[in-house]
Amino acid sequence: MRRRIEYIAFMIGMIAYSVNIPGIFAEGKLETTKAKIGYIALMDSAPLVIAAEKGLFKKYGMNEVEVVKQASWGTTRDNLELGSENGGIDGAHILTPMPYALALGINTKGNKPVPMYILARLNLNNQGISAATKYKDIGLSVDSSPLKAVAMRAKADGKPLTVAMTFPTGTHNYWLRYWLAAGGIDPDLDVTTIVVPPPQMVANMKVETMDAFCVGEPWNQQLLNQKVGYTALMTQEIWKDHPEKSFAMRKDWVDKNPNSAKAILKAVMEAQIWAEKAENVKEMAKILSQKNWVNVPEADILPRLKGEFVYGDGRDMTNKIPKMKYWSSNASFPYKSHDKWFLAETRRWGFLPNGVDYDKVVNQVNRADIWKECASEIGQKKAIPKSDSRGIETFFDGVKFDPNDPEGYLNKLAIKNIDGKKTSHGKK
Repeated sequence: MRRRIEYIAFMIGMIAYSVNIPGIFAEGKLETTKAKIGYIALMDSAPLVIAAEKGLFKKYGMNEVEVVKQASWGTTRDNLELGSENGGIDGAHILTPMPYALALGINTKGNKPVPMYILARLNLNNQGISAATKYKDIGLSVDSSPLKAVAMRAKADGKPLTVAMTFPTGTHNYWLRYWLAAGGIDPDLDVTTIVVPPPQMVANMKVETMDAFCVGEPWNQQLLNQKVGYTALMTQEIWKDHPEKSFAMRKDWVDKNPNSAKAILKAVMEAQIWAEKAENVKEMAKILSQKNWVNVPEADILPRLKGEFVYGDGRDMTNKIPKMKYWSSNASFPYKSHDKWFLAETRRWGFLPNGVDYDKVVNQVNRADIWKECASEIGQKKAIPKSDSRGIETFFDGVKFDPNDPEGYLNKLAIKNIDGKKTSHGKK
C-alpha cells in the first residue's frame, strides 16, 4: 500500500510538471502573484523574456508578472525609484553597477537612496565596442592605442571624438573607459562621452553623431549588417567571462514578498538553464526578434548568440573568444567579488567621491544567499559555487583585480578621477 501511495505521489508530480500547473512548484505561501519587471531591448534580457514566453513565472505561481520594455537605462532607474505602486517597476534586467548607484543615491532624485537587492547575474560576456567605418584602417582592436593619435588631433582641432555608452554608472561606460584608458586615452579629457539608449545607437552612428560606442547585442551586429561601422572588440576580450547584467529588485518589495521574490528568481534561473542549451538558440533568436521584445531581424541576433564573431574589418573571432553565457561557468551566480570591481570602477571615475566600505555595501545589496536557496530548491545544488568570490581577476592588459584589496587595484591605474584628484597621462 505504501509503495502504491509513493507511486501515485510520483505520478502526480510528473503530471504537474508536464502540464505546468500554475504554482505547483512554489515553496511557501506566495505573498502576491503580481510583479512588474523592466527590461531593455538587448539579448541579455533573454532570461526574463523566456521566463514570460515559456510560462515559467506561472509555473512558480507568479501568474501576474509583467515584463515591461523600458526606453532607456535612465527610464529603468526612474521607474525603480517609483516602484509599481507608484506607476513604476519592482525589478529589472539591469546593468550590474546600477543597483549600487540606486542604493547609494548616486544620480537619483535628490540623491535619495533606493535600497536594492541583486538576486542573480543574468549573463556573462557579449557586449561590443564598435567604431565608424572611417576608422576601419587604423587597426583598432582590444588595443585602443591606434585611436590615440586620431583623438589627440581631433582634440587639438577643437572637435574631439565622440564616444557613446548607455548609462554613466553602467557596465558599458566602464568597459569603454577601461579600454580607452588602457590605450592611454583619457575618457574625461581626450574625448567627449555621451549617453545614448541601446536601441538608438545604430541610428545615431548613421547620422554621424558619434565615432564609436559601447553597447550590448544585437546592436553591434546590426551596425555591421547595415554597413554603418564595424566591431573593434567584444568585451570578453577585455575580461574573459566578465559579469554583465543582473536581475535586481527593490529591497522593500523582496522583504515584503520573500516567497514571491524566490518564485520569480526560480523562473528566471530556469529560463537561464533553457537559454544556455545549444538546441534552443534558434528558437530564442526568433522569440527575441519579435516586435513586442527586442524588435529586430533574427539576422541581427542569431550570429552572436551562436558565438559567431565576424567583425567586419577582416577579422573573424569565432571560436577564439567565449560567447554569451546564461548559466554555464556560474553565469547566473552573483559573485560578490565581481560587484566589488564594479564599485571600484564607480569610484575610479569619480561617481563615488567619498570612499566606500566595499564589504558593507556589497553585503547589503548582493543577495547570493537567496540565489543559493533557490538553486537548491530547483534541483541545482551542484551549481552553487564554494565561495562568493571568483578570486583574483586578470584583464587583457595584465592588470589584476584582487577583491580583497580594491584600493590596491585603483592605486595601480594611471588614468582615474578619485576623491576629486584627477590623474591623467601619469600626471596629477
